[in-house]
Amino acid sequence: MSFYYIMKKGMHMKENIFTALADPARREILHLLKKGKLSAGEIADKFSLSRATTSYHLNKLKNAGLIRENKYKNFIYYELNMSVFEELILWFKDFRKEKNNEK
Repeated sequence: MSFYYIMKKGMHMKENIFTALADPARREILHLLKKGKLSAGEIADKFSLSRATTSYHLNKLKNAGLIRENKYKNFIYYELNMSVFEELILWFKDFRKEKNNEK
């Protein structure tokens, strides 16, 4: 789901992207996932967070569309949803273009 779609629909997703990004633990989880897929347990092991708290943060990120989950055997792996990040980058670049055109 594209960021432009989200913005046009008035953020009808369960979680606002910016709300999800506001939490430092969730931003750190996103940095971890830059390196590739990780299970919830692997993510929890990198923090001093309980597995329940890690699951809470993963759900917030998933509901905002920033990560995806894939099930493989008895594990759930999480990875970045790069299409949303690419849309965010394009959206922010539009502000830069408008600023440059005003000069």
